[in-house]
Order: sequence, then C-alpha cells, then structure tokens
Amino acid sequence: MERSLDPTVVAASFIKPVFENARVRVYEAHFAPGVTAPWHAHPDNIIHLLTDASFHIKLPEGKEQDLVLRAGDTKWMDGGQHEVLNTGEDEARMLVIELK
Repeated sequence: MERSLDPTVVAASFIKPVFENARVRVYEAHFAPGVTAPWHAHPDNIIHLLTDASFHIKLPEGKEQDLVLRAGDTKWMDGGQHEVLNTGEDEARMLVIELK
C-alpha cells in the first residue's frame, strides 16, 4: 500500500496497530466526535465495532454515504479509498482486520 494512503500513517494519532503477519494486519481506531480520518486506503477488510458509531464516508468520484453501526456489529468492507468523519456524539472505537 502506498504509504501516503496508509491509515496508520495519515491518522496515526488515533489509529494504532495491534497485530500484523504475512496474511493480516489488525489495528484499533478511536475516533473522537467530529474527527475525520483523511483520505486513506484499505485492502478488503472486516470492521468490528467496540462502541456504537455514526460515520459520514466520502468515496471516490464524489459519492458519499452515512453509516450507523452498533457495538458488536461486524461488517465486511471491500477495499478502496475513502475519508471517514465521526458524526456521532461519542468516541467511536473499532477493530479493523485487513486482509493481505
């Protein structure tokens, strides 16, 4: 992955690596309310919510979507680029498991 799009680089203050091997990379993200993870990229991945969360996601080509998830939700995410804003009133915490 291009370093300038690596979420652990562009959002290093709130995205922390937890585990990595030849097949997966796992990190924990803590988004304070109103915080944006700037444009970054992921390979195919799974997110697991540790708290309730509401996000506004900007996608390439001007597409946008809102996503509301609950603590305990687990969701498949296709790889790609995006920008993510925590639109909730509380900190949003999640594990991200990227496939290599």
